[in-house]
Amino acid sequence: QVQLVESGGGLVQAGDSLRLSCAASGRTFSRHAVGWFRQAPGKEREFVAAVTPSGSFTWYGRSVEGRFTISRDNAKNTVYLQMNSLKPEDTAVYYCAGSTANLPNPDQYAYWGQGTQVTVSS
Repeated sequence: QVQLVESGGGLVQAGDSLRLSCAASGRTFSRHAVGWFRQAPGKEREFVAAVTPSGSFTWYGRSVEGRFTISRDNAKNTVYLQMNSLKPEDTAVYYCAGSTANLPNPDQYAYWGQGTQVTVSS
């Protein structure tokens, strides 16, 4: 089993950058794909980005492509989400999640962190 803890959220201004971290416990972390999702108040959960277990392949949600970058360091059991050119509409609670599928669909994530708040002011 994998346990995930997010960190790095905060309050920033539009145009700023922020890097989120997702620290994992468990020896099988390197065999899990990891995704980032977000949920704003009153809205459905939205897929943000994901990375395969080896880190060789990444994919992104349309609203963040070109601005956000996901990466992982399996030696540190950590996945990162670098967020650049932040916009007020990026404001949400950001969650990381783990899946044993190599290229998981959004409903194939079994392990979830508690989330970290990102607030972007205009």
